[in-house]
Formats: sequence, C-alpha cells, structure tokens
Amino acid sequence: MADKFREWLSRRRKKFVARFEKIREINRKYAKPRITMTPAVKFALLMLRIYLLLLVGLLFYKFITLIR
Repeated sequence: MADKFREWLSRRRKKFVARFEKIREINRKYAKPRITMTPAVKFALLMLRIYLLLLVGLLFYKFITLIR
C-alpha cells in the first residue's frame, strides 16, 4: 500500500514540476520587452503610477479617519 502511495505521489510531483517548468519557460520568453517605449509613453505610465498611489493613499486616509 505504501509503495502505491509513493508511486502516486511521485507521478503527482512530476506533473506539478512540469507545470511550473512551463510557467518558467513562458516567463523566460517574455522577460525582456520586445517593443521600445517613447519618452511620452514612459511619462504617461509614471503619471498613472503616481495617480494610483495617490488614490490608494486617499483610501487609506479615509479608512483611518472612519475608524477614529
């Protein structure tokens, strides 16, 4: 019985590792961007990040003021 369980566990582990290897392969493929961004696009993305942080900060502030 223990041998069957070990065999089953070994097959499961191999499937699990194979799936993660596929994910690693995809991540390696797309690790470096293939397109170049213009300065305007970089600036727009920076502004969006700042806007997002501002919104999260406002939500946090509102949460803190509601608790008090």
